[in-house]
Amino acid sequence: MDEMTRGNHLGDVYGTTLERIKALKGSRSRLGIDALMWVSHSERPLRASEPCHALGVRIGSTDLDVENVPTIRTLIGCSLGLITVEASSSIVRLVHFTLQEYLSSNLSLFQSPHSMIAEVCLTYLNFRCVRELSPTLLSAPPIVPFVEYASCYWGKHTGEEKAERAAPLALLLLIGYEEHIASRLLLLHYYEHRYCQDPNDKRFIPKGFTGLHGAAFHGIGEIVVALLATKEWSINERDSMGRTALWWAAMGGHEDTVKILLQVKDIDPNAADTGGRTPLGWAAERGDEGIVRMLLEREDTNSNAAETLYGRTPLGWAADRGHEGIVRMLLEREDTNPNTRSIQYGRTLLWLAVWSRREGIVRILLEREGVNPNAADIEDRTPLSWAAEYGHGAMVRMLLERADINPNTADTLYGRTPLWWAAGRGHEEIVKLLLERADTNPNTADTEYGRTPLRRGAECGHEGIVKSLLERADTNPNTVDTNYGQTPLL
Repeated sequence: MDEMTRGNHLGDVYGTTLERIKALKGSRSRLGIDALMWVSHSERPLRASEPCHALGVRIGSTDLDVENVPTIRTLIGCSLGLITVEASSSIVRLVHFTLQEYLSSNLSLFQSPHSMIAEVCLTYLNFRCVRELSPTLLSAPPIVPFVEYASCYWGKHTGEEKAERAAPLALLLLIGYEEHIASRLLLLHYYEHRYCQDPNDKRFIPKGFTGLHGAAFHGIGEIVVALLATKEWSINERDSMGRTALWWAAMGGHEDTVKILLQVKDIDPNAADTGGRTPLGWAAERGDEGIVRMLLEREDTNSNAAETLYGRTPLGWAADRGHEGIVRMLLEREDTNPNTRSIQYGRTLLWLAVWSRREGIVRILLEREGVNPNAADIEDRTPLSWAAEYGHGAMVRMLLERADINPNTADTLYGRTPLWWAAGRGHEEIVKLLLERADTNPNTADTEYGRTPLRRGAECGHEGIVKSLLERADTNPNTVDTNYGQTPLL
């Protein structure tokens, strides 16, 4: 602070403090620098006990020596005030966010930090006292507080940098992984963060979640290769949720790992989880074009496999998420069905693309031979009806370019046509587009009150729409509704 009041740059102050840390005697200098490395490179904020145990690990040791574990007070002292502990949460943080920026810009300060962190995590998980823990525990015991972080993030750190020394430690962990607490804690972390479910849910049980599953989950290709060379694996083995190693790799977007697994003999590219989601379905939803391409290159990949909740196929997921490149790839397969429907409302992919305003997807689908532009949902609402009601002019224009489009399809709930919807909503441009087609019937009344598009447009005060309708010679200006006997003029 004194340096800053004298006008020195904040970076100079941090640099000066780091030099002071390096000048500390004995192990204090190493502890100060390593503490900064852990706090600045961790994947989530660390609790006070976690960096202490991490810095107490001696690479090559087989069990935890509590005599080597420094106190948090020692770490704070060795960092000369650059790290602090929040009193309310016991979270260890850098003293200011600008310090994170400074450390990130000084790459020479830490030598291969992610590789070192990965090695420490794996060494910790291979400690005898950790291996003896029950895989049914819901949390790490207080005596080994670093287990949870190490279990969830060793793979992330291993993948950040080439960690040659971490590979044999990872293999040691993954052989017998199903019986290790690390697999349980990883699944707890994954499902709790995504679904906030009860930790006693069967999805958290590591049954069937083997070392191959774990390596695929983290997407570390070289470790997957090494595992496959260690023994004969059941390549299509499923965990408690029916998920294979290929499923986890595809879900995580790990292209290299997917490529490795697809080369294994007898691999099943269609093995779905208990919800019916296949590797292709996940890759299509995520937008991972490389993985989708690899899966579709296999003739035995089913491009129409639908999940059980909504009945969405890979094409349905890609269309819903707006992944145009993947939609094109899927439609290039002759066996891909572009007219599949959702289970709940019977909506086709084209319907859903119109509903979600995916103009590019709508264009791609309409270019595909065999796509039915008139396929309606369970209420007989067609894509054109929906686009007309909500004013999607560009989509209405694309739909009307199809010669086989029916502009007069009325829904079963109220008997309203696309023209009726557009007239009632005041979408003048869409009314004009519909009236340009000679086969559009301007006089179709709804079944609720017997109101025609002209009656509805007049009632709502849409003057431009009334004029457009009256310009059609076949528009009847004298229709009477069935509810009150009112004409458009009235």
